[in-house]
Amino acid sequence: MSVRRFAAWGVHFYTALGLPLSALAMEALTRQDANAFFGYLWVACFVDSTDGTMARRVKVREVVPEFDGRKLDDIVDFLTFAFLPALAVPALGLVPKEWAWVAVLPLMASGYGFCQEKAKTPESFVGFPSYWNIVVLYLYVLGATPIVTTAVLAFLSLLVFVPIHYVYPTKAKLWKPVTIGFGALWAAAMAPVCFFPDAAWAPTVTWISLLYPAYYLVISIVHHQRVHDHEAADVA
Repeated sequence: MSVRRFAAWGVHFYTALGLPLSALAMEALTRQDANAFFGYLWVACFVDSTDGTMARRVKVREVVPEFDGRKLDDIVDFLTFAFLPALAVPALGLVPKEWAWVAVLPLMASGYGFCQEKAKTPESFVGFPSYWNIVVLYLYVLGATPIVTTAVLAFLSLLVFVPIHYVYPTKAKLWKPVTIGFGALWAAAMAPVCFFPDAAWAPTVTWISLLYPAYYLVISIVHHQRVHDHEAADVA
């Protein structure tokens, strides 16, 4: 095996680490261990946010054309960003057991989103991205009531079907250095929250960290308008 093929398979193995991490998170969920659950998901997100850069550098699609790394990535993403967070909604007490049906909303919406041919563009996620792990973390740490939890999940599930272009943080050119830098600081700040979500200081850090989602929303609105203007100019 050549060095390049070895490196390419190494990247695929790195991506696949999301699968055992998902299994560990599931096991933690059965014990209602929020610390371990969110901790494993944070590590899985770190893998997901770094494997793409590695894949592009190694050029895995050229070196190992017989293996579809994107399909593997989609499987891991659905587990870590949609399936497990949805299960956590009733399991971690965000809603009472008789409201467990609420978890179906993000699951069904994500099923639609993941299967859309135009779910991603070179610079955008089209429709609300399946950031359910982040949403559930915020709802849990900030102590959202069942009504608030249900309303948030229903609203964001609806937004999956609305073709707004949300910024693809590592690919969108608009304010890319700021987005990546701010995102790295946000991820670092949220790491201790993920591992200790029940700590007394966690809600304070989480409230402050909302600055990044607010920034992400603003830049996505600007980005969407630019995409819309560009498409309108092409039609004209």
